[in-house]
Amino acid sequence: MPAREMVAIRLPEDLKKKLKLKARQQNRSMTNQMENYLKIAMIAEDNPDLPYSFIKDILEADEERKAGLGVPFKFTVKRR
Repeated sequence: MPAREMVAIRLPEDLKKKLKLKARQQNRSMTNQMENYLKIAMIAEDNPDLPYSFIKDILEADEERKAGLGVPFKFTVKRR
């Protein structure tokens, strides 16, 4: 796991409240929630054609693969 560095970020109070709520709803710390949002935002910025839900699904599938839960996809050709 990469080393972490503490960074102070000033956020408007309303944004902090929303962030805390989302973190609590998803059983994450506020820091982990911010990391998650930043990761998604950076991917979205690099790939503006991908919908948010698709990016979330890709990240979720990657975590499943890392946990050994991934199932290889078998490509097939439909013959007429």
